[in-house]
Amino acid sequence: MSGTHVVLIRGINVGGSNKVPMAALRAALTDAGLGDVRTYIQSGNVVVDAPGRTPEDVGDVVVGALASGFGVETVVVTVTGEALLAAVDDAPAGFGAEPDTYHYDCAFLRPGLDAATAAGAFGVREGVDRLWAGEGVVYVRRLSAQRTRSRMSKVVSSPLYRDMTIRNWRTTTTLAGMLAG
Repeated sequence: MSGTHVVLIRGINVGGSNKVPMAALRAALTDAGLGDVRTYIQSGNVVVDAPGRTPEDVGDVVVGALASGFGVETVVVTVTGEALLAAVDDAPAGFGAEPDTYHYDCAFLRPGLDAATAAGAFGVREGVDRLWAGEGVVYVRRLSAQRTRSRMSKVVSSPLYRDMTIRNWRTTTTLAGMLAG
């Protein structure tokens, strides 16, 4: 898996804005020199092969392709395949185990943003929200029955938000599955 990266693009194909067709994105990234480009759902989840390139390099390629090919400027967080698998393996005990009771999310961070610092940008309402800082990721659990009382969305107004993007647990584990097979 060495050389495989997961690219997480924030805010495309949401609410009719920043339209980026996945077939066109795959073609643009292939033309930009990335290999075996695979996408998952329409909301900016991409797995690519780029041996010898850092996540930052891959992110720069994607940012350039989005700007030149689609006129889209947005946050792109790129992690190695190994880092995404580690985020799944290192999740807190029981994380994701009660999907009928809780909403589970992972905030993936750009290099240089410490997870403990990033966790401080989230709001926490006692009895509703719970956070854990991991390696390059913040794990968030919200009580589904009270999700409208959650303070998790406080992160959107933080300057730290420009260095992260959030995926639900199902998407995160699906991407891990794409890496594994």
